[in-house]
Amino acid sequence: MTSLRPIWKKTLHLPKASFPPRAVIADRSKLLKRCTDDLYSWQRSRPSSSKHRFTLADGPPYANGNLHIGHALNKILKDIVCRYHVSKGTRVEWVPGWDCHGLPIEIKALQEQGQKVNAQEGSDALADPVSVRNAARKLAAKTVEEQKKAFRQWGVMADWDNAWKTMDKRFEIGQLEVFKEMVKKSLIYRRFKPVYWSPSSRSALAEAELEYRDDHLSTAAFVKYPIRASSAVLRDDVGSGVDGVSAVIWTTTPWTLPANRAIGFHKDIEYVVVESSTHGRLLLAASRLPELEHQLEETLRTILFVDGEQLIGATYDSTVFDKEPLPRPFLHAEFVSEVSGSGLVHIAPGHGMDDYELCQKHNIQAFAPLDDKGCFTSLACPEEEDYLLGQEALGTGNKAVLDRLSRRGYIVRQHPYEHKYPYDWRSKQPVIIRATEQWFANVGDIQENALKALDTVNFIPPSGKTRLEAFIKNRKEWCISRQRAWGVPIPALYHQDTNEAVLTEEGISHIISMIKDRSIDAWWTDDDMDPAWTPPALRDSSGRSPYRRGKDTMDVWFDSGSSWTQTKQSSNIDHHVASCYIEGTDQHRGWFQSSLLTHVAYHGSTDKGSTPPKAPFESLITHGFALDQDGRKMSKSIGNVVSPDEITGGLLLPPMKRKIKGNLTESRDAMGPDALRLWVASCDYTTDIRVSQTVLQAINGSLSKYRVTFKLLLGILEDYEPHSSRSSWDSLGEVDQIALRQLKKVSDRVRQHYKALEINKVISDINTYVNVDLSSFYLECIKDAAYCGTSDQRLQVQNTLYQIFIYLQHMLAPVTPLLVEELWEYTPGRLKDWDPTPPHRRSWADLDTLKLPHEVEKQIDEDLPELMKVRSVVKSAQEVARNNKEMGDSLQSFVLFVVGNTVASGENAAMNLFSRRLDTLEHISGVSKVALLSSGMLSSDVSHARWSYPAELEIYGEKVTAYVYEPQLAKCVRCWRYKAPIGPEKDEALCGRCGGVVEELRRTNPELFETHNAQYPGASPAA
Repeated sequence: MTSLRPIWKKTLHLPKASFPPRAVIADRSKLLKRCTDDLYSWQRSRPSSSKHRFTLADGPPYANGNLHIGHALNKILKDIVCRYHVSKGTRVEWVPGWDCHGLPIEIKALQEQGQKVNAQEGSDALADPVSVRNAARKLAAKTVEEQKKAFRQWGVMADWDNAWKTMDKRFEIGQLEVFKEMVKKSLIYRRFKPVYWSPSSRSALAEAELEYRDDHLSTAAFVKYPIRASSAVLRDDVGSGVDGVSAVIWTTTPWTLPANRAIGFHKDIEYVVVESSTHGRLLLAASRLPELEHQLEETLRTILFVDGEQLIGATYDSTVFDKEPLPRPFLHAEFVSEVSGSGLVHIAPGHGMDDYELCQKHNIQAFAPLDDKGCFTSLACPEEEDYLLGQEALGTGNKAVLDRLSRRGYIVRQHPYEHKYPYDWRSKQPVIIRATEQWFANVGDIQENALKALDTVNFIPPSGKTRLEAFIKNRKEWCISRQRAWGVPIPALYHQDTNEAVLTEEGISHIISMIKDRSIDAWWTDDDMDPAWTPPALRDSSGRSPYRRGKDTMDVWFDSGSSWTQTKQSSNIDHHVASCYIEGTDQHRGWFQSSLLTHVAYHGSTDKGSTPPKAPFESLITHGFALDQDGRKMSKSIGNVVSPDEITGGLLLPPMKRKIKGNLTESRDAMGPDALRLWVASCDYTTDIRVSQTVLQAINGSLSKYRVTFKLLLGILEDYEPHSSRSSWDSLGEVDQIALRQLKKVSDRVRQHYKALEINKVISDINTYVNVDLSSFYLECIKDAAYCGTSDQRLQVQNTLYQIFIYLQHMLAPVTPLLVEELWEYTPGRLKDWDPTPPHRRSWADLDTLKLPHEVEKQIDEDLPELMKVRSVVKSAQEVARNNKEMGDSLQSFVLFVVGNTVASGENAAMNLFSRRLDTLEHISGVSKVALLSSGMLSSDVSHARWSYPAELEIYGEKVTAYVYEPQLAKCVRCWRYKAPIGPEKDEALCGRCGGVVEELRRTNPELFETHNAQYPGASPAA
């Protein structure tokens, strides 16, 4: 007889889908536009109340150079958060920005012009600030466009057309208005005091512009200063004065000794006078004596113990560096301790913050004999001596100071010392502390309000609040002036004769009006004494002005810290300007802090006890840094930098061997933007994140799994007619109900994780669902119904898969927008007609509610763990049979369940479960038949089977034995289940279900059989 198998194959509903297993790069630009620009415009057009609006304030990236993996982490995380809010029906406002001023852009612009600029020599082009500004603006504008293009290629959805830049006129005016308000409240002042100074940048720096290295090597020294006998404070037991004593100080910065103005001590420390055979009588803290003996390799003889209070009123000489031998005081200082050194501290108010504050209390002026390059001036040298002149303080000058002290006999001991030291985070060169004339913002007066404003902020992770509070508490003032050309000018005028600075609210208002009229560049291009820039009240009767414009610019952190002025709610002090700030943990000392301080200063009152304004951010999210696979910071010098392009292009994956046109070749998967995004989403962003080939292979595997899963779903849904579906829960099979329950539970969890911004948990739950609940469980259970089942069975499956198809897209949409947009391209037309809303424009509320009756959900939740235990045991027994060559496919087995060797009873929970879920067990076990023993005797089918394998388990406390045994029926030629009758033509037999399906097809599609009969004469499709 002619084989009937060809016709049975034609009656199967095998999945057919044109959805490609890999992303098609050629289609990317079209998909990107739809799921970024078009989506942002659409969602912005929706009506929204303030309660349903989400505003993200962008921490501006620096417009200098190519984007790195840290940029990807930051921008994609922001985008995922914004897309989540779109997915729940919230209107999102995200206007990106760029930080464009500052030294790095200035230097790079000059280098591109071929001008000589390096870290040691600085910029000689500052004499022509107009050239500097033009070159820097051009470079920044070019970089902004390059970075913007890359951001958009990553699928980042934002208002790119209205992006702001700190060099925009509108932004600069807003920044000057903030500055003016702070001047009005007396929060801005000018003072000669020590600041962090970068000789390599030739500018003052803020704390936020420093990075600390732990391996800085200094030459530390114990130095002695002769105590004046006339002070008569050191007396022995009988009251006689002890002469010839020198105070020993210890310093890691010998170059600051020419600026010494006092010696600090603590009145509660016990000091001691000791005798050295080499260095004479020395005064130091008693607790530090062992350390000095160790350094000198000498046992020192104790002469006298001295209470710290006895040093009050003592004086000493600094004969080496003083032009005149003036007595210098010992000063009690709270910051002096016995932890290190000698217990006596060299005080240089021009080179130390604490030193300055101490000396201010005693009317001792700051003195810093260094120029902008960090080199000694003539003020450092006694009269007619120039041995230090021009010497670099951190280099040859330091050695010269030590040499001079040594020759004069004042060095007790010097030694190399490795310690933590601040560096310029731009030039990577060490900085110094140097007193100069600078502009400061008074942070102390707004500190209380700033801290109170944080009480209503949601911090993720919570430790972010503690970190930000610590930076604010430790900051009393903010040096906001910089000696650069590329920036926003500090709008101060200086008298040409006295150099007295004028900075008033009225003056700034006048300067702002001039900038609006002439542009900000005119501040540098106009004549220095142009009277137009001076307020009329300061001009003489002839209209002339004695004032020139200052050349200092504002700290770039003041620039970016003023970016809250770019939001629509910037003038409303009763609301947070932004729903959210998201940046790296380094911004606690940077943008987070500067935004908070400028906002509180602008909107708040300096009166004690006043009600603080809201912080500019309602939520503050902090992410870690991207590290290499070994946990190291990425660095070009190390060669461990990973670029985003390497991830999107799949260059970090090992090549795969594939056949292309019959030839075996190696190629790599171009992972695309979704891979970069999935990497960001998969990581716990609250910690530092590692990038490794292993991690990226897992990411690629997940993306591939998503695509394969969606391809299968589309294939089964190809002929789905949603308008004719019955979507009520009771029209579904038990396995379908279980699948919907699993889908509801994962969607609820995912939604909660998105709400809590636990993005990595979103991906973890989705991956578990796709791999376990969907692929390993449900899709395995419904293969028979989907491919071979009756129209009702297939409809039940399709109803369920359609819900899975929709919900899975919605859960993945914020993370893999290109994949979801691509799926819309391949969604069957009838499904689009049924629901024409693209997936990115659906909200959670728009989706069909996954509702099962409470009692059904409860029963599924109770039964499913037990059913999965049964499934696992059956699979294990099948594996034993398979290893013994008894069976192949799992359908080639029957299962008999024996529950406690008892008769079926409704009182037995285990028996009740098997009775209710017998059909379900057949599907989830993947076998051709299941049966339940209803008597104490073993079924004859099992006892007479050629092979059987028992497996035991416990269900609801009852012992259950599952017998996996040889099928007793023939294999159905159509569905392969062993349910066909055994007869002479058993190899061509159909089971009863398939026979009915075939008969139905004969009635509804006779052409199919006519074609078959013509191809196979003599064949009959009858079962």
